[in-house]
Amino acid sequence: MSSHLLDFSQNLAAIMPEIGSDRLPPLLMSMLKSLVPFDNAVIVHYRSNVTPVIYYNDIPPQERATQIDSFINRAFVLDPFYRAAIDQNISGFHRLSDLAPEGFEKTEYYRSYFKYTEINDEVGYIIHLSPKEFINISLGRMILTQRFNRTQLGILHDINDVVEAICKQQWNDQVPNSASPENHLPEQLDSALKHFGTAYLTDRESQVVQLFLHGHSTKSIAERLGISPETVKLHRKNSYAKLDVSSQAELFYLFIDSLASLASYSGGDPLVGYL
Repeated sequence: MSSHLLDFSQNLAAIMPEIGSDRLPPLLMSMLKSLVPFDNAVIVHYRSNVTPVIYYNDIPPQERATQIDSFINRAFVLDPFYRAAIDQNISGFHRLSDLAPEGFEKTEYYRSYFKYTEINDEVGYIIHLSPKEFINISLGRMILTQRFNRTQLGILHDINDVVEAICKQQWNDQVPNSASPENHLPEQLDSALKHFGTAYLTDRESQVVQLFLHGHSTKSIAERLGISPETVKLHRKNSYAKLDVSSQAELFYLFIDSLASLASYSGGDPLVGYL
């Protein structure tokens, strides 16, 4: 038996008796790391009616306020893994670069949040527990580390069924602690994103703004909507004027800031009552 397979077998054997306990997440990460090295990992439980719950997080405590806390409070709604699971019902093992829209590194989400994580490469598992509930396991390589190679990606992909079975056994019947009323719930965030600007913009302008917030480039938006890049730019210009912003950065921060009103949010455009 190869050393990798032996490590995997021993780690899996250690996991099985711990299913259902709080000791499982670090054991699961040890099993994955015995096969493919990575620098950091996060396990997040998303559920439509509660704030996302972190089951595992090995990011240094001094960095959590700017990374995990801000991510859980609002930024996750624009995360490519989250959007893939919610919008397309995607599951399984994926690389961030395969899920992210064209031009992701030029988006304000990337500039304002993701780049500060200093992650060079990210892969992860999406495991649906129910139609409105899923687990996301994120594995990252930092800037000074090489990206995951083809062999490593293949290994992580090939054990997807094992990881999925473990997660379903661990969390299928586990209900995260209910969020307090002031917390920003995923269902509210998704509704706020979907309706952002609709009270002030035309349907087409709203579509363009939505796609920009999701991280699509002008070219990508044009292809999706079947219009020319020049028309996309015109809709963007008109939208910016109506929303009193002058750049994608200002648009992004307007969206993020408008979410502060979610404590009393009951649907519709979050800008109503904010502007």
